[in-house]
Amino acid sequence: MRAGEGSTILITGGAGFIGSNLAHRLLERGCRVRILDWLKRPGVERNLAWLTANHGDRVEPVVADLRETGAIESAVRGVDGTFHLAAQVAVTTSLADPGADFGINLGGTFALLEALRRERPGAPLIFASTNKVYGDLADVPLQPTEAGYVPQDETLARRGVSEARPLDFHTPYGCSKGAADQYVLDYARSFGLPAAVMRMSCIYGERQMGTEDQGWVAHFLIRALAGEPLTLYGDGRQVRDVCDVADTCDAYIAALERIEAIAGRAFNWGGGPDNAVSLLTLIAEIGRINGEAPRVEFADWRAGDQRWFVADTRAADAALALAPRKGWRAGLRDLAAWLAAERRAAAAGAMRPAPSPERVS
Repeated sequence: MRAGEGSTILITGGAGFIGSNLAHRLLERGCRVRILDWLKRPGVERNLAWLTANHGDRVEPVVADLRETGAIESAVRGVDGTFHLAAQVAVTTSLADPGADFGINLGGTFALLEALRRERPGAPLIFASTNKVYGDLADVPLQPTEAGYVPQDETLARRGVSEARPLDFHTPYGCSKGAADQYVLDYARSFGLPAAVMRMSCIYGERQMGTEDQGWVAHFLIRALAGEPLTLYGDGRQVRDVCDVADTCDAYIAALERIEAIAGRAFNWGGGPDNAVSLLTLIAEIGRINGEAPRVEFADWRAGDQRWFVADTRAADAALALAPRKGWRAGLRDLAAWLAAERRAAAAGAMRPAPSPERVS
């Protein structure tokens, strides 16, 4: 399908970090965008206000919990495609409240799949999964280097983790997202729902209000800009492939528009080997950007943490015809500049509260 003028696209979690960037991109193309979000995460109401200020009534807010089946059924009516980004996103929260994690991530996804199957069976669905479906990768032998952990297997180190890697769900978050991932793929197989899965690595960029539990790149920058210390769980040599949100929006839109070719497939998505960086290396770059090294404190490793994860994105790059991604150093500087501008605007009183859309139930 073509995501453009005349299309109505549903984005669950559309007021969040990735969702608001994706909504903005689709709105610029002339789409109407229906945003289902419960506006609980700090900062998301500002994202919704930004969208409505820029795009007016082509933004259709639906303020609801993903566990509200009636709201989901209403939200899918008449849509031409869906991006399912809404989720409970933190491993730590899933350990504290596994029931809520299960209800939101798996129950909410199942309710959405059923609503689409009944109301809009031909409308594509792109689901945001996670690299946590592969577990902690404890079986991968690693060697510590000054640049961070590196697999001893040279091919794995050069290419990253492919979709052929066996699934291995760890922590309630990994189980709920992984089970949802498999439900989406099976609804494509069993019911012919045009659906695909993006297994996400670390995404960063504008409109990210990162916290200690999720959105760590922005969280590190926010703390550093405020002169506050950063806490690293483990030794800081963990390596992730980080990806700018603009490149991620390109991938999602391409997946929607090429759904006939990719339905039923899962893709690993992130910055890839060229954007693999350790936490300590990224913190050092923050110090260069700010002109002052952030203070760093260390704490124990957290459950399910991967010492190394880099996505092999060759399958996604080929299937979606994607351009090379922005380098992480340039992206980090862009995010630092945006966060600094946001701090200045907030200090000047330029921020405005988001409107209070009517709740749909």
